[in-house]
Parts: sequence; structure tokens; C-alpha cells
Amino acid sequence: MIRDRFRAARLLALLIPLALLGGALAFQYIGKLYPCEMCWWQRYPHIVALVLAALAFVVPGRVAQTALVGLAALAILVSGLIGVYHAGVEYHWWAGVTACTSTVSGPITLDSIMNAPIIRCDVAQWTLFHVSLAGYNALFSSVGALTIFALMRRKAA
Repeated sequence: MIRDRFRAARLLALLIPLALLGGALAFQYIGKLYPCEMCWWQRYPHIVALVLAALAFVVPGRVAQTALVGLAALAILVSGLIGVYHAGVEYHWWAGVTACTSTVSGPITLDSIMNAPIIRCDVAQWTLFHVSLAGYNALFSSVGALTIFALMRRKAA
């Protein structure tokens, strides 16, 4: 039974960042919602978590696998905490970074640079039920990471 919980934790550690990164990329490339600087900050820990969780499937030894899954869960939690901060900036609960980002597609010319959209970190580009993408990342990442930690910690009855 403990082994099944670890397998579930390891699978969640892989699927959560995969799903959230996939969703972010779909919103970016299909929905044309370009990421701001803080959106990128949320993606980096998910990329790290994805690599760590994938390694947990191929690295031999239970101790190494447990460490990799735990580190992946920690990276997922970090992304969730950055999402909390970013959502707070979007809702103007606190001040955020002053930098904005811009996305240039196609050949880089002066015209493409000047006409590229500027993406602000303090404006939610999309919401559902008044929750932004950063808010959903905060929710799914935090709950997912805590679930992974709980699955790894629980002892058999």
C-alpha cells in the first residue's frame, strides 16, 4: 500500500507540471496570451519539477527516487507560491515588479519590435470566475504539491 502511494506521488509529480506547462503553452500559442515576466517565473520551477519527476522514473533506488519526487514537489510548490505573489500583483493587493515583457514573433525587425505587444505583470489577461491564470497556477500547484507530500508521508494503516 505504501508503494502504491509512492507511485501515485511520483505520477502526480510528473503530471502536474506537465499539465500546467501544457496549459500555459496552449494559452500562449493557441490563445495568443503572451506571458509577462512573472508568468515566466512560474514556469521555471515547473520545468525543473518535470525534469526531476521524469528522472524519478528512470533512476534506480528508492531513496534517490524519493528524493527526486520530494524535490519535484518542492519545485511545484515554489511555482504555486510565485503564483500567489503574481495573483496578488494582478489584484493590486501589493506592488510587483516594474518590468514588462514583450513578445516578438517572426523575423526581428525594428517594425516587429516596435509593434510587439507589451505585457504587464499587474494586469490579468484572462480570468475565469474572477481568478487569473496566476491564481489557478497558485491553486493547482499548491494543492498538488501538498498532495504529493501527503502521499509520500502517509504510513500504512
